[in-house]
Amino acid sequence: MSQIVPTISSGIAGPLGVLHLPRLWQKASLAAAGKLHPDYPGCGKGYDGMTLAALGIKEEDFLAFIQTKPTYTQLEAWVKAYPGVKLTQADIYKHNQSILGYIHSDDVRKGILASVGLSDDGSVNPGAVDLNNLDDWQTFWASEIK
Repeated sequence: MSQIVPTISSGIAGPLGVLHLPRLWQKASLAAAGKLHPDYPGCGKGYDGMTLAALGIKEEDFLAFIQTKPTYTQLEAWVKAYPGVKLTQADIYKHNQSILGYIHSDDVRKGILASVGLSDDGSVNPGAVDLNNLDDWQTFWASEIK
């Protein structure tokens, strides 16, 4: 069975405008199907946890719904109907800013840059979204192309 590297960026939003939600759906769906690359959690504590907390969704409820194998638009419909969900423009804006503004620790940044062959000289955007993209692309290349 293939082990798929998620390549939807945390900087992508669906129609609701919630950054990272499409990536969380992809990772959790792949994990539920037994197809997620082992370097990735289906639902971790970083951006995954931040996104669910910002929306006011319990992780166990989210993962139970993912077991039904929803499409992305079905997930968004479920999110909109979730009791007490936080989807005001202010809630979404605050969450999106926390995603875009997150900076990895120096050790994580240095490790990602080294793994992709870039020097840590300040020339690469230090935001975690961009560094995670580089990490995903490197893992994808090593798993599927190399």
